[in-house]
Amino acid sequence: MINEGATLLDELKHQVRILKQNILTLYLAYKDPRVPWYAKFVAICVVAYAFSPIDLISDFIPVLGYLDDLILVLLGVALALRLIPKHILEEYRAQAEGLRKKKKKKSKN
Repeated sequence: MINEGATLLDELKHQVRILKQNILTLYLAYKDPRVPWYAKFVAICVVAYAFSPIDLISDFIPVLGYLDDLILVLLGVALALRLIPKHILEEYRAQAEGLRKKKKKKSKN
């Protein structure tokens, strides 16, 4: 949680920022030869599922259609992050944070 005064929308925005940060971290770590092949495989599967037109539950079914995508992507990202060695993950988290700050600084100018 962010803080007690935060609205649900603020909390959702915060969680989306974290997810975007984790996806950028995965993207950066994917290219590192020190990352095990199985972590790369999970990352590729998650990205492929997220962008694939084929779904386990059709998006035409209200709520469930999108909920399965959200849950599988979140679980896949979490699994891929756990499979990457901690020291490598921290290195790329710092790099992803630096890129985010640089982008934020550019957009203000």
